[in-house]
Amino acid sequence: MSKGVRKTQSVRRGKASRPKSAPRRTTRGPSLWRRILAAQPLPPTIIRRVFIALFLVLFVLIGWQAAEVTGVNAYVRAEGVAAVGRAGFTVRRVEVVGANRIDRLRVYDIALNHKDRSMAALDLDAVRAELLQYGWVADARVSRRLPDTLVIDLVERSPVAVWQNRSAYMLIDNNGRLLPGVDAATMPGLPILVGQNAPAQMRHLQALLDAAPALRPQISGASWIGNRRWDLHFKTGETLALPDDADRAKAAFVEFARMDGVNRLLGRGIQRFDMRIADRFVLRPGREGALGDLENISGGDRQVVTTPPTAAHGG
Repeated sequence: MSKGVRKTQSVRRGKASRPKSAPRRTTRGPSLWRRILAAQPLPPTIIRRVFIALFLVLFVLIGWQAAEVTGVNAYVRAEGVAAVGRAGFTVRRVEVVGANRIDRLRVYDIALNHKDRSMAALDLDAVRAELLQYGWVADARVSRRLPDTLVIDLVERSPVAVWQNRSAYMLIDNNGRLLPGVDAATMPGLPILVGQNAPAQMRHLQALLDAAPALRPQISGASWIGNRRWDLHFKTGETLALPDDADRAKAAFVEFARMDGVNRLLGRGIQRFDMRIADRFVLRPGREGALGDLENISGGDRQVVTTPPTAAHGG
């Protein structure tokens, strides 16, 4: 090899390494919560205030529940009630309005059962509920008049009849409720009802009498017979026997009122009228047997039948 020739040295190169590619970035959209916030029209400040308010309400509720469990609330209420009482707001007087026949002492006993309680702690609904248990009270309104007066406004039941139960007499109202504490003898003029379950049938009797209002003032009483039907007694001494069925009884009473209007049946010496049979109008004269112009009585579709004065009549 000649001197002039340079010895070339070849450099062996390996394969060129490829640059590593950067990881792909997945573009995620906004979260569901952000989309909800972006969709609503309120500005972020308002939303922030709403969340703060909800948090405060939740905090207060948790604190209140904890106070209830530990008894703190009960202690605070008791101390508040005691403070109101010490300030003079305690029931000392009871004013009763609308008590005409009712026993006022009974009302005072019910109201003053809470006399050691503060006006702030007095349960008005409990006092009213206890008053409504008393027979004469149809309705009651209880209110406070500060500093120390309890006002009770009563609506009394009105007696409409006297129930004769053997030798005892009791007043009853339009619904058949017994009214205690008042002597029935002090209220004359009320019709007398006879029969074991007569008070329970008072509504049906009122509906029956309302069917012929012209005869209602003539009624002196009624007997509930066999726990199934009514006998009506008139002030002129007659008795009217009505059918068992309520509708038939009402129709018979209306027809009797018509016949009395045409023929003047009452006050003619007839002892008993019987309309229990659909096609008959049975009359039983009194002992004197004076029936006057009985032949002129018009019974409508009923056949007028006269029985002897001694004929027996059943229930």
